[in-house]
Amino acid sequence: MTMLKLAALDSEDLDVLSSQTQDAVLKVGDINWLKDEGRLVLSMHRFAWDEAIRQQSRFFKAKPTYERHQAILHFNRVSGVQSRNIRSAAKDAVLNLLAITYEPSGEGPDGFISLIFAGDAEIRLAVECIEAQLKDTGAAWETENLPEHEAAETFEQQLAAVQGK
Repeated sequence: MTMLKLAALDSEDLDVLSSQTQDAVLKVGDINWLKDEGRLVLSMHRFAWDEAIRQQSRFFKAKPTYERHQAILHFNRVSGVQSRNIRSAAKDAVLNLLAITYEPSGEGPDGFISLIFAGDAEIRLAVECIEAQLKDTGAAWETENLPEHEAAETFEQQLAAVQGK
């Protein structure tokens, strides 16, 4: 088991964080907006796509198992947070993170980071610049469940989508 620890300071780094958090699940109550600190913190169960890709490259006679990791994702230098189709009062509602995107607002480093979830839900962060970290915080656990997407019918198609092919 590898403990992941990544930082993002530009849009390419953020793309890496997006790929590492694709299909992470979290509860609405695990999202913390620390306005006075300019920080958004999310505690999540991250699906280990890198391990799934490694397993796919090996020959298995038995059904493979996959991994999830407890992880923390946080964004610094956040000046504002908006959400769409997320009920903040529904603390136990589960969200499935699909992607993280960045949209610059002009010439400077400021812009908007969007956390895009299944069910047309989104959290949009106004940021002074990109400054994010992802860190696994505990042991991995096995799961036999491979995340599925409507647009990808086979595991190979899902892997190609994750790898950008």
